[in-house]
Formats: sequence, structure tokens, C-alpha cells
Amino acid sequence: MSFLQDILNVILPPRCAVCGEVLSIDKGICDKCIEDIDFLSDSICYRCGQPHSSFIDKKGHKICGNCLAHPRRLFRFSRSACSYDSIAQKLILNLKFHDRTDLASVLAKMMYVAGKDIFASGVDVIIPVPLHYTRILKRKYNQSALLAKELGRLTGIKVCYDVLTKSRMTRPQVECSGFERLNNVKGAFLLKNSEKIKGKRVLLIDDVLTTGSTIKECALAIKKAHPKSIDNLTIARVV
Repeated sequence: MSFLQDILNVILPPRCAVCGEVLSIDKGICDKCIEDIDFLSDSICYRCGQPHSSFIDKKGHKICGNCLAHPRRLFRFSRSACSYDSIAQKLILNLKFHDRTDLASVLAKMMYVAGKDIFASGVDVIIPVPLHYTRILKRKYNQSALLAKELGRLTGIKVCYDVLTKSRMTRPQVECSGFERLNNVKGAFLLKNSEKIKGKRVLLIDDVLTTGSTIKECALAIKKAHPKSIDNLTIARVV
């Protein structure tokens, strides 16, 4: 298999998913494009992951004004690896729509680093945001499930694919305004096999956090199973 892969790499050399540069090692992204990614690591809110947070809570953590004013939130922690800029957009679109499933591995590693607070605080089960079955038939795979699978390999944490299901077809969120996004996914996710997450620390996985409508609806469905906590982790977020 290694010999055949070497031949294939000569005929069709691996290229960077962002700039198209030929790669000597098939790692999905070239070093230059990795350096240009806007990673979210400094000055983020300890709770929701919002960048440019400058308030300090009673425990000395950086926190945003919203979390300071509303300490009781649906999620224990929210984290994203990078901001949703042109580079992140290219990577995510290639993963979702252009069969670059190989990118799931490198993107999951970025998410693993970004989610260090979450994993340090404890996670019992990882759940990907589900797609409606008609969309899976069209796309052939769920990108969030691929990311969850890779994170499961990195951490040894169990991944559950049968806890959440999308019960109805919705418009793509990218086609909706902020208010429309809320109504578009409202009640679209159903809880199954609730015994698998009762009393557990649950981590939700998705690709992009925009308004948070989708991941919030997933969390509201999961909450019915009375988990110990719910976190969310994405590749990118709109800043």
C-alpha cells in the first residue's frame, strides 16, 4: 500500500487545500497557510470563547461582558480553533463539499489544542451535530461526525453518533439572517438513547459557530437527558 501511495503521489501530488501548493508530505495544509490562520488563543472569554474579552471574574479568568452579566449559561465552555476568515472558510468548504475528508485529521488536531480547557475539565462523551439523512445522501458524509471521530482517536473519549438526530430538513443556515437562523433550526433536533449521556459530561462538535443557533438547539435537546455538563467545540467562529 505504501508503494502504491508513493506512485500515486508522483502522478497526483498532494496539494495544500488553501493555496494549492504541492506538499512533500500529505498533511492537507502547507506551513505558510498554517502560519496565516487566525488562531483564537489570547484574550478569549474563559466561558464562551469570545475573543477580545477584557473583564476579569472573581477567579481571575478573562471574561466577556455578556458572561459577566449572565453567569448561568447553557454551556460550561465554548471553544473554537480559529476565526472564520478566508483561510478557515476554504478549509471548511473543502472538507464539507469537495470530498477533502483527509482534512478532518489536521482540523481535529487544531480543535484539540483549542479545547484544552474542556478536556482538562473532563469529557465523558463526544457528540457530533447531526445532518438530516437527505443531506447525508447528497453529501455522502457528515463533516462534524468525521471531526468527532478524529477527536475520539486523539483523546480516547467515546463518540456517540446515535444520541442526536435531525428530525426535519432545514434551509442551510448560511442562507438565513440572524433571526431566521433561530426559527430555521428550532425543534429540529431530537434526543435518542438518553441513557448514554445521563449524568455525563458532553462535548458537542460542529464545524462553524456563527450565531450559535444550531449548536444551542442541539444542547437544548441534550439537556433533556440531564447531563452533568455540556460544552461545544468548533473549527472556527465568526468574530
